[in-house]
Amino acid sequence: MNLKELSKILGLSQTTVSRALNGYPEVKEATRKTVLAAAAAHNYSPNTRAKSLATGRSNAIGHVIPMANSHEMVNPIFGDFIAGAGEVYSRNNYEMVLSIVEDGREEDIYRALKTRGTVDGVILHGPKMNDARIALLHEIGLPFVVHGRASGIDMPYSWLDVNNRSAFRRATDFLMDLGHRRIALLNGLETMDFAHRRRRGYEDALGARGLSADPEIMRSEEMTETFGYSATCDMLALPCPPTAFLVSSIISALGVRRAIEDQGLRMGRDVSIVTHDDSLSYLTNGADVPIFTATRSSVRDAGRALSRMLIDQISDPALAPQHQLLEVELTVGRSTGPAPTTNPVAAQTA
Repeated sequence: MNLKELSKILGLSQTTVSRALNGYPEVKEATRKTVLAAAAAHNYSPNTRAKSLATGRSNAIGHVIPMANSHEMVNPIFGDFIAGAGEVYSRNNYEMVLSIVEDGREEDIYRALKTRGTVDGVILHGPKMNDARIALLHEIGLPFVVHGRASGIDMPYSWLDVNNRSAFRRATDFLMDLGHRRIALLNGLETMDFAHRRRRGYEDALGARGLSADPEIMRSEEMTETFGYSATCDMLALPCPPTAFLVSSIISALGVRRAIEDQGLRMGRDVSIVTHDDSLSYLTNGADVPIFTATRSSVRDAGRALSRMLIDQISDPALAPQHQLLEVELTVGRSTGPAPTTNPVAAQTA
């Protein structure tokens, strides 16, 4: 069955039937339900190409990911985000277009996606401070939402973000309540907005208790297990090593734990760790009792929420920008304990 035949059965124009099937807001809800019921009863499935020509939409969402290994989005966390977004795409008959590009070519790709009509909108990942991509997407008129926020950008746009500053202030306060004063920060690349906000939260908490952040025990790098390991080894070798580590990724936290154990120390007794946990499906933070004390927020849930936000915007271009700020939960695991009364690293070398 084709659109013409379905329209004849319903006694409606092809335009009305097409608009009802594609969720146009001007179609009455009663008409939409009638059309959808008839389509289901007659096993009508619109031809994707014909549908695109009729509606001017591709029914596809774009994700543009830089190729460089140093970029924060080139990590396994992206897979869980896509899994969540993919659930929403599937339910709404959208496809995903993934473009892996060389650094410096993102603008060309976004312009090409708009010019060719390849996608109806994009999700912008890994926003940086003063991110120029937001102004570009406004300029070319490609609908978009941002996973995170970009400090320094005044123009309106839709975003979903974790309250990173509050999360890391809360985590630092938790460690100080346990008596820790030498708290190391192992952060993501601080050109990325989320990492900048996390450092601010860490510094807020220290400052509120009259402490200054010590650059000697602060690192900012791509969030890998190797980074966690090497940074921790360096810091534990200091004359006054940290007694606790605040880490931006559970992947890096695994490296911190490995370094602690290589020194013959015990996590949670000699050295404490608090990490951010994206609640990854393939890398769970323990079973009944969490391994790491962590600030937790599901990146898969973020994928679901952002994709719904973008589809709403595509369906109704007049919709005002939407904002969603997610608060984290602090879960206490086996990786934290009171600050030791003596330097455990010095004791190991005595």
